[in-house]
Amino acid sequence: MAISPPRPKIPPLNSLRAFEAAARLGGFSIAADELCVTPGAIAQHIKALEVWVGADLFVRRSQGVALTDLGIGVIDEFSSAFDHLGKAVQTLRSRAAPKHIRIAALPSIAQLWLSPKLPAIRIAAPEITISVTALEKQPNLQREPFDISIFYNDSFEQSDGMDADIHEVCKDIILPVCSPSIAERLSQPSDLENENCIHDSSWSEDWSNWITSALPNQSIKLTGPVFSLYGLAIEEARNGAGVMMGHQALVENDLESGRLVTPFKHSLKLNRALTISTAKSVKENPFLKLIIETLLKRAGN
Repeated sequence: MAISPPRPKIPPLNSLRAFEAAARLGGFSIAADELCVTPGAIAQHIKALEVWVGADLFVRRSQGVALTDLGIGVIDEFSSAFDHLGKAVQTLRSRAAPKHIRIAALPSIAQLWLSPKLPAIRIAAPEITISVTALEKQPNLQREPFDISIFYNDSFEQSDGMDADIHEVCKDIILPVCSPSIAERLSQPSDLENENCIHDSSWSEDWSNWITSALPNQSIKLTGPVFSLYGLAIEEARNGAGVMMGHQALVENDLESGRLVTPFKHSLKLNRALTISTAKSVKENPFLKLIIETLLKRAGN
């Protein structure tokens, strides 16, 4: 009688994913955020993998964790494997539903830059369905289920091994903006010391950078409320609550309509750009190409 011994089992996929994320990102908590689980779950998955391997993959310390030599020796292969898996999943999803385009964007970009351009896309391609997700952190298009991401980038060197095609929309230029009624009493940048200056917590250095550029030999103190939502801060500027530091691409519609004006001629070009990234795994999608062309055309490119 033939004997069929049980086949050895490989570790659960969740344990492998937890190890790869924690090793790539440098910690259990940040890996938990990426995988949408708790740090405790990451720790349990990794412990189960270590039991299966019969050796430690991480050294646990009071200030965090560090890879062992064993972990260091295999992480590149695991990251490459999950990159290829993610790319295959993206290709599968795109080919199965090529007319459904998923966009991830910084909340301020989604609200102030992308939203006004969506009607033009619907006119150019009425058969396309677009889903928009607002994210604070740029997604890895090779791993996450998005076709397009729209964010500000300091350079075109993408993090997290992103395998993407990147299009520059425009350089990030900042300049003060306010309602026409406030602009009437502003003649020079030093007048801002007597005004309510609205601050955005995400770009907390904008005001100091612009002041240093506009008044290199002066020091003035600016006061005003701080908002965590750039769109809400801009709305308050429209309502006459104070002067806001505007990012040109995000306030272009308000400037064109006259709801906001620029009280000073001085602007500051920052070392970053508004960019549109697309996953290379779905670049053959003609609908994706049409969306990119429409967005760039509407942006003046």
